[in-house]
Amino acid sequence: MTAPTRRPRVLDLFSCAGGAGKGYEDAGFDVDGCDIADRPRYPFPYHRGDALAYLAHLIDTGQIGRYSLVHASPPCQAKNTLTVGTNASQGWGGTHTDLVAPTRALLDASGLPYVIEQPNGQAAIRKDITLCGEMFGLRVLRHRNFELGRWATARPAHPRHRGYVRGHRHGIRRDGPYVAAYGNGGGKATVPEMQQAMGITWTDVREELTEAIPPHYTRWLGNAFLTARQEVFA
Repeated sequence: MTAPTRRPRVLDLFSCAGGAGKGYEDAGFDVDGCDIADRPRYPFPYHRGDALAYLAHLIDTGQIGRYSLVHASPPCQAKNTLTVGTNASQGWGGTHTDLVAPTRALLDASGLPYVIEQPNGQAAIRKDITLCGEMFGLRVLRHRNFELGRWATARPAHPRHRGYVRGHRHGIRRDGPYVAAYGNGGGKATVPEMQQAMGITWTDVREELTEAIPPHYTRWLGNAFLTARQEVFA
């Protein structure tokens, strides 16, 4: 009898509500998450705690070896576009810690292939891959950049946007095919609109939806990783 094939497993760090994790599951991975906040709607096995401390623990105890890939979405408030742009110019917001560098250092120490995700802005990652909702026919743009560690894949073409994001921006009201899945008011998306636009149905918490990435993104990345791994061992 042929032994069953073991599914690849991904560790989803800074997991939030599970947008990234769901995409990896759709690509064929088993998923374990970790987030410092209580995430009762996270749809996979989950460790509540500091993501970097947990990763260090897995490395020190050898348990990291049960994973094929690590995905990390460290908090990005320190250098994202809103923080360094509008908020800074208005004197809004507080001090934020940049966790990208310590996250990368631990991921390198893990010896595993990894993905670091960040939004557009000034976060110090390589933009090996940039994904956008228009690539997947979504009603949200939500550009995200991904640094790939210990593996690589070709960059996909970025299609031309079909119009504006609906709502008020800089005092101008526009209509368009996309909804703004962040904030509240000013024509921004309602919770049901955000759920539909991103393909996220398991949480209706606005704050979680505004932080999430569409599962389509990590399904694409997961499939690309599995293809790259097959090519290495072919």
